[in-house]
Amino acid sequence: MKIAANSTFLNRVFQSSAFGGVLLLICVAGSLIIANSECNVAFENLLTLKVGVHVNDPDARFSVLQWINDGLMTFFFLLIGLEIKRELIEGRLSSFKKASLPFFAAVGGATVPAVIFWIFNHGSPSANGWGIPMATDIAFALGILSLLGKRVPSSLKVFLAALAIVDDLIAILIIALFYSTGFKIDYLLYAALLFGIMILLNRLRVQNILFYLLPGVLLWYCIHHSGIHATIAGVLTAVAIPISSSEGKSPLKKLEHSLIKPVNFLIIPLFVLANSNIRFEPGMIMHLNGPLGLGIILGLVLGKPIGISFASWLVVKLNMSSLPDKTNWIHIAGIGLLGGIGFTMSIFISLLSFSDRHLELESKFFILIASFLSAVSGCFLFAGMRQSKNNI
Repeated sequence: MKIAANSTFLNRVFQSSAFGGVLLLICVAGSLIIANSECNVAFENLLTLKVGVHVNDPDARFSVLQWINDGLMTFFFLLIGLEIKRELIEGRLSSFKKASLPFFAAVGGATVPAVIFWIFNHGSPSANGWGIPMATDIAFALGILSLLGKRVPSSLKVFLAALAIVDDLIAILIIALFYSTGFKIDYLLYAALLFGIMILLNRLRVQNILFYLLPGVLLWYCIHHSGIHATIAGVLTAVAIPISSSEGKSPLKKLEHSLIKPVNFLIIPLFVLANSNIRFEPGMIMHLNGPLGLGIILGLVLGKPIGISFASWLVVKLNMSSLPDKTNWIHIAGIGLLGGIGFTMSIFISLLSFSDRHLELESKFFILIASFLSAVSGCFLFAGMRQSKNNI
């Protein structure tokens, strides 16, 4: 009965991922159409419109784009934090044997692309974007994998989900450690005090989620003005929320379940719609073979599958783990290719990497190309495997 329930839950997740992937494609197409039409000026004005409460210092008025990127995306990071905590405590990352393959695959899939980017960009104005090709877009990757249906063993979907969770954890650490500037000690202390109170509430076994979310709002405000990116508040809030309850109801799982649909079907699509508005210019194509273009495209299209495949091979060779059920090394290579779909998180990191608007737009364009190439090559590989089996 329990296995059947888990299977039903996974099916719902994969179905929603497929729909989420299609929705994101629609948002990408819509944003590109708007950016390259007469509506672009009105759309840019909407994104730069200031909204909020005006106070002298610090101001609480931000542009619509900032509210999406720094505000709504905090819920995205809250959901990621909840997933990571659950998987570490009782899920696919709860033991070394379970976690070793996706963990090291994610580390390899993050390290090799960063090295490739550094090779092409060190010493250049775009060098700060080294974190861009390290990320995998879990919504797009799982969505495409789900659309492939029976061509893909269910164990491979579980492996990709676990890999993407570790990948997100790496991205969170990179954002917190390397893409935060101008620390303000007073706000950091306020944030630390709030986080300490939330941890204390956890220790006191307070189960009401509001006792964590309300301080979480203040935590977001303090972190936003501390110099650390505000979305980290979502992860810290997730760490504080209890996973177990004396009544048998998990506050963490309850909140996670409540966030899945709003995040996948509203927040991420809004982020994509607001940040995919790339106005195509002739120079963009010419710069494909430039340092930034080569670093991002080769990092995602080649670096991801090389890093994931090699790290997985090494872990299995050392008998630290084994391949997922009913899979082979071609399946792992296919997962590596789909791992090159870095869309949402890669764009997010590119926004943090560059203050130069031109570099920001070009990086989005290269991310779009790399993600498209990765998705198409991954689909062709899995489709070719199915065709080969049918011929045999």
